[in-house]
Amino acid sequence: MMNMERILQLVQSGDMDTEEAKKLLEELAGASSAVGQRIDDSLGYAQLDVDRAARTGFPEVIFGEGKTAEQIAAIFARLMAQTDRVLATRVSRDKAEHILQQIPEAAYHESARALTWQSASGKSAAAANEGYIAVVCAGTSDVPVAEEAAITAEIMGCRVERVFDVGVAGIHRLFRRLPLIRGASVVVVAAGMEGALTSVLGGLVSKPVIAVPTSIGYGASFNGIAALLAMLNSCAPGVSVVNIDNGFGAGYNAALIYKNQKSER
Repeated sequence: MMNMERILQLVQSGDMDTEEAKKLLEELAGASSAVGQRIDDSLGYAQLDVDRAARTGFPEVIFGEGKTAEQIAAIFARLMAQTDRVLATRVSRDKAEHILQQIPEAAYHESARALTWQSASGKSAAAANEGYIAVVCAGTSDVPVAEEAAITAEIMGCRVERVFDVGVAGIHRLFRRLPLIRGASVVVVAAGMEGALTSVLGGLVSKPVIAVPTSIGYGASFNGIAALLAMLNSCAPGVSVVNIDNGFGAGYNAALIYKNQKSER
């Protein structure tokens, strides 16, 4: 469908009459409305994008860091009324305890620092999905970032298989889990230190690999920069990289890949 600017250009050049332009503009307005652009700004401190799921496939996600427990709880409750699932990331234990008193239906995942809620219809839809995403991490210290990725993918309706503590310092631990990893539709790899696990796995699997550098490591790791640069410079093809400690971004991207693969079958 032509955009508004192109329609106006055709009218100005005389290549389209006003009646035809009017009809096309009405169709364009209808398509825009179908995508969904409703905003809930009744809280004052937040403008909730309540139609985001219609446009992107998943509702707006709450970033909990920097928000008060009261703000998170209020936004969470509003989204519950509008969608079939809600995710809040980077929520501390103290904030979660306060929020759960107001919203007992929510679940807190302490390692991932995430709050989730899902309606009955959302849970049943997720249970029907086939295939899975493998979330792999190098060391136990990387588990919080890996868990953020796993919880994100799960709330988006994906099955997740976790493969933890398989870093290259004891690479035989990885090899015995390879059949499970290779069976996944997408692989998320979280690793700190020198981030070598990403390149190793990238050379062993035929699926997209999403790398998450973590801030775990000694002084010269520079809080994840060393792992980030190693992953960006990986010689293994099929590897893409998200930001340091961004388990949410990796899980979200993996879920989108998985869902698009499924829709094409």
